[in-house]
Amino acid sequence: MKSIKNYDLEELKKQLLELNEKPYRAEQVFKWLYVDKVNSFDEMTNLSLDLRKKLKEHFEFTIHKIKTKQSSKDGTKKYLFELNDGNAIETVLMEYKYGKSLCVSSQVGCKMGCKFCASTGLPFIRSLTSAEIVEQILAVERDENIKISNVVFMGIGEPFDNYENVINAIRIINNQKGLSIGARHISISTSGLVPYIYKLADENIQCTLSISLHCTNNEKRSILMPINRKYNIEELMKACKYYIEKTNRRISFEYALIKGENDNIEDANGLIKLLKGMLCHVNLIPVNKIENEPFKKTNDKNIIKFRDYLNENGIVATVRRELGSDIDAACGQLRRKSVNDK
Repeated sequence: MKSIKNYDLEELKKQLLELNEKPYRAEQVFKWLYVDKVNSFDEMTNLSLDLRKKLKEHFEFTIHKIKTKQSSKDGTKKYLFELNDGNAIETVLMEYKYGKSLCVSSQVGCKMGCKFCASTGLPFIRSLTSAEIVEQILAVERDENIKISNVVFMGIGEPFDNYENVINAIRIINNQKGLSIGARHISISTSGLVPYIYKLADENIQCTLSISLHCTNNEKRSILMPINRKYNIEELMKACKYYIEKTNRRISFEYALIKGENDNIEDANGLIKLLKGMLCHVNLIPVNKIENEPFKKTNDKNIIKFRDYLNENGIVATVRRELGSDIDAACGQLRRKSVNDK
């Protein structure tokens, strides 16, 4: 039995038609789920008792349990959610001038093995359903009594390794009759699963694509990011150029600055050569310390020097504001796989 939150509005209408219910009932249910954010079918009080009974018989109702909630000194909040099967994921709420942004997970564990990411330490368990992705937003909105304005798929897992469920979740949260989060306020980050970059380009979804690049030569990138052994930088760039040409959307390239690894002028020149002429932006991320890994953050002076050098040479670059590092909620630090982890 699938969760009611796995269906976008059009699919939900089809499901209710099969239960001999009129399509407008789906809009009522959708409103209860994503506008009123109810916790059960019983709370859908403008539906008949008979329909509520049908819904209980045919659909699950996904609700995440908050096992822990940590608050950073900078206002960032990190949630550990327990899933129905006992697994757990982390979700991070961040405050910006433009609104409240939520970093959501797409899998329990991760297969990608990126050396500078704490999720590498988790064995891959499974992908999340669309319902489990969407419920992260609903759970935080209920808990904080807020409206999320931006969603970034940068939590635990590789979103493109769970492509269908992620795209379906985006269609659900983007719907104006539900959570109504604009597509341009939704970002998907990938380590470089090339076939899905092409696929996303053809979806006609106006979300933002972020590429975790971090190195500009294949030898170094293959060590830090094993996915590069399957899809090298040349293949990745070809797919990115197709995406830009097809969508006319700017790509954001994420580049974690690691002391002594990828933070010198030679590396900056590699970025300039690789990205020159592309409709793109480079998001520089001071790498965050993770357990059992030797990587260190480059110093602030070098970060600014690296950024300025890119800008002076025609590559738009900014430094990502570090949020939540004191509660292991910053970029690359999410890792919980079980509610029993310490």
